[in-house]
Amino acid sequence: MMKRNEFLKKSLLLGVTAGFANSGMAAMLNNPTAEKTFNLNYAPHAGMFENHAGKDFIDQIKFMHDQGFRSIEDNGMMGRSPADQTKIGETLARLGMTMGVFVVEKGGNSANTLAAGKKEYIDIFLKGCTEAVNVAKRVNAKWVTIVPGDYERNLQIGIQTGHVIEALRRGADILAPHNITMVLEPLSDSPNLFLQNADQTHLICKAVNSPACKILYDIYHMQRNEGHLIMTMDKCWDEIAYIQIGDNPGRKEPTTGEINYKNVLKHIYNKGYKGVLGMEHGNSIKGKDGELALLKAYREVDSFI
Repeated sequence: MMKRNEFLKKSLLLGVTAGFANSGMAAMLNNPTAEKTFNLNYAPHAGMFENHAGKDFIDQIKFMHDQGFRSIEDNGMMGRSPADQTKIGETLARLGMTMGVFVVEKGGNSANTLAAGKKEYIDIFLKGCTEAVNVAKRVNAKWVTIVPGDYERNLQIGIQTGHVIEALRRGADILAPHNITMVLEPLSDSPNLFLQNADQTHLICKAVNSPACKILYDIYHMQRNEGHLIMTMDKCWDEIAYIQIGDNPGRKEPTTGEINYKNVLKHIYNKGYKGVLGMEHGNSIKGKDGELALLKAYREVDSFI
């Protein structure tokens, strides 16, 4: 006859095992890295895990959470319906996840350049900022991406810079009361783009002089434009509010290019960075194998402790 103590122990074990299965913990028992949060707050984007999670973005967010991610970003959030935005916001809140950046619509990265100082371009930008406030409230976003546009080649660089600063001050006045920060992103996509370097962006943020205007430091773009990643981040650190990731060349996940991401991420961690690191890159391999390779890469570069 089974003793009472043995019966209670076996019953408890069965109950715990069933609880693991029902809560999704069974996957964690089979895979020790599943549902383990990362040391830094990486943010995948829509489509990055659709081969495992399916086409529905809500299902993808749930899958991201199961893999240990605690943030997302979505450049095209302003193009989604208010109903979808609300659903995404509710899902993130329920899972305890953070909404990273989305892009303020102003006609594209190169279009309607603020450097020109033209009223019609500035009006488009300010309209985008106003609309972004409503979107941010639905998804509880605290950061929005701004790209000022191309150079205005018929104006001196100082005049162009003054135009950009003035426009951004007006945008910051719209966003600041709602605790939303526009993060300016210097890019490497085209030599025509006005904003290309971290020190240039740092100067503009100092001139705007608002908590609603800071730097988005995209490691991929800055490696292409200027290198010296750790040194440059240190010099501009007081104005950096958001970081994005992508290896170079190729703009794929870390470990696929030349950047020593484990070392760079360790430096960011040791500086006490608590913000989001957006995974603004593609997958180097297609299909489920590529998604698994991406997860493996992030576990590798995040193992700096």
